[in-house]
Amino acid sequence: MGKRALAAVCAAGFAFSANYTNHAPMVPSLQGEFGFNQASAGLLTTGIFLTHALMQVPGGRLADRLGAARVLAAALAWVSVGNFAIAFAGAWWQLLLWKVFVGIGTGACFTAGARYIVSMFSGRDLHVAQGFYGGSVVLGSGFVIFAVPQLLGAFGWRGAFLGSTLVAAAVLAWWLAAAPRPEHIVRPAGTFGEMVRSRELWLLGVVQMASFGLVIVVGAWITMLLKAGFQMPIKAAGLMGSLVLLLGIVSRPAGGWLLRRMRMTTLVRGALLLNAAACAALAWGHSLALTLVAILALGAGCGLPYAGVFNRAAALFPGRAGAAMGLVNMVGILMILVGAPAVGHLADWTGQFRSSFLTLGGFSLLAAAATLAMREPA
Repeated sequence: MGKRALAAVCAAGFAFSANYTNHAPMVPSLQGEFGFNQASAGLLTTGIFLTHALMQVPGGRLADRLGAARVLAAALAWVSVGNFAIAFAGAWWQLLLWKVFVGIGTGACFTAGARYIVSMFSGRDLHVAQGFYGGSVVLGSGFVIFAVPQLLGAFGWRGAFLGSTLVAAAVLAWWLAAAPRPEHIVRPAGTFGEMVRSRELWLLGVVQMASFGLVIVVGAWITMLLKAGFQMPIKAAGLMGSLVLLLGIVSRPAGGWLLRRMRMTTLVRGALLLNAAACAALAWGHSLALTLVAILALGAGCGLPYAGVFNRAAALFPGRAGAAMGLVNMVGILMILVGAPAVGHLADWTGQFRSSFLTLGGFSLLAAAATLAMREPA
């Protein structure tokens, strides 16, 4: 049952996370069809991540109350409907509307999936399972960068969105037919205020900002850094830069495995210090070899804390585990919404990326220092 449950929830993670980035390779075709500018293209990403962030706590709370399996099924259906509708969009505003709609579904999917892991696994297996689920989310968002251009060439942009619909619908059918259902136990939830006032939960959110949030911000700009700093061709820069994200497929499960063998606080603090050193190396920028090492280090450091952070949030509030994990992830997404444009603004102001990456490294150092106030799980 454990392997079937893990396979099913990882398939769901792959299916919904593909929607984070499935529109990105289609932007030139969509611009040709509807005639919008680059800023409007960027709003498609902002739209899905905004509602994705806003649904973290409500989606988690629904999973706590109704059961993670039910909420995940409903959210996958929501994502399927959104992708089907966007395939028939007739204007840019309709593209944006349906990306915002899909973000509601992906937000609920993420927290319901993390809650499902907590319901189905325990003990030493819990961290590894949570890590594999996190890795599937990275895999889905990265895989479509490769797959969508193939669909685009064969079926056009409408066919590519319909392809995303079929993936989500197929996984939904698998989920309904074969995913094991955990016993739904409603525990005393306490109050929402107690959760919001939890210092340790906010500390976990800061760690999520300095890991998940940081890697997305760096991923948004690393290609430009490589192109500007080393005159690297854009395709080569994109391939090299993508490693910072794709390494999460391995580093998130690896973090869960390491938690069987070391203290959580030690792992998290070491990962954040590694992130700080990697950002400093990227800021120095005089050696391509060192830059590659920094990209690999950042991909590892940003993935290692994932399992421990979410499982610790669930353990702090077992009656509100989904909502607690949602709050932590929402804080991490705030880093994306604020950090990505801030890096670009600082680069425009200074004329280079050094200050931007030093600032990100400094934030990682502060986050590592903040973990000194974090308690080791019992």
